[in-house]
Amino acid sequence: MLIEIIILLLAIPTGFLIAALTKDELIQGRKWFKILILASILGVFGFWIYGFPYISWTCGFILIVSLISLIKSEDKILKKRKL
Repeated sequence: MLIEIIILLLAIPTGFLIAALTKDELIQGRKWFKILILASILGVFGFWIYGFPYISWTCGFILIVSLISLIKSEDKILKKRKL
């Protein structure tokens, strides 16, 4: 259980790294980030209920990375640079 939590916490720096490396795609991908977040939330609870905890942890990892990318896409400096 401790290893899963540590790996889930590693999603935070991974999300920031991906957001920093893909600044060009962040603004166009907002719709897809929202879809990924919704699908990941459903996946976390659905797979946990059906007894697949490892897939649930994977959906949680995707949820955190997508949420960070969505938050970074709303950055004012990034929006000004694109205009």
